[in-house]
Amino acid sequence: MRSHYALIVPEIEAVTASLRPDLEAEARVAFHSVWPEFIFHDPVSREYIDRVGDYFKEYDVLLLDQGEVVAGGWGVALSWDGTIAGLPAGYDGALVAAVGGHEREVEPDTLVVMAAAVRADRQGRGMAGQILTTLRERAASAGLRAMLAPVRPTLKSRYPLTSMDQFASWVRSDGQHLDPWVRTHQRLGAKVLAPAPCSMVISGTVAEWESWAEMAFPTTGQYVVPGALDLVEIDRDADRGTYSETNLWMQHP
Repeated sequence: MRSHYALIVPEIEAVTASLRPDLEAEARVAFHSVWPEFIFHDPVSREYIDRVGDYFKEYDVLLLDQGEVVAGGWGVALSWDGTIAGLPAGYDGALVAAVGGHEREVEPDTLVVMAAAVRADRQGRGMAGQILTTLRERAASAGLRAMLAPVRPTLKSRYPLTSMDQFASWVRSDGQHLDPWVRTHQRLGAKVLAPAPCSMVISGTVAEWESWAEMAFPTTGQYVVPGALDLVEIDRDADRGTYSETNLWMQHP
């Protein structure tokens, strides 16, 4: 997952994205620049995202300010036994578990927030927290007992050599977490559960990775790529680049 907390702003309207298909293009333009390009080439997401849109429409929300899209977020519902061992295998695993569970008619009890984004010119105004609050309210209304998020810490890309386990322990002098996106979740009562290794795995040719990262990969090896939380492995002999991203599981009340 993916951006500060404040009280709900009355003039901001929350709508379900499926009921406003006219906003799809505006939302895509508003949020595309929030994440690095390679994020949009996750094969698991490509395979499952259409069914997610069909099965979990009520958990795909947009925030509008005077009719303009300023923030958005979406999630999936699945069954979770409440243990760390029973957590899905990160972002990709949650997609697979939620879609598969729905198709097998498994009763869900947990909402997994997959992404939240705020338009670049509206960040820092509490809207990310409002998205999380809106999704949590919808989960409660649906009778779900828990809310999880495979959090993609904002600052982790500055420390790609640091393990997520170590990064999760970094706090400021006031006791709050170093990362602003983790702090947003914590201010809403969420707690850190565990790292989510291999949360998203993206593979492509060297040329594709050079295009996505906008940088050259002259030799085989590990590379620091802008926006990546972990190193990207480049194998020029096999003409392959592979990125395995670790996220951070957090649980909301």
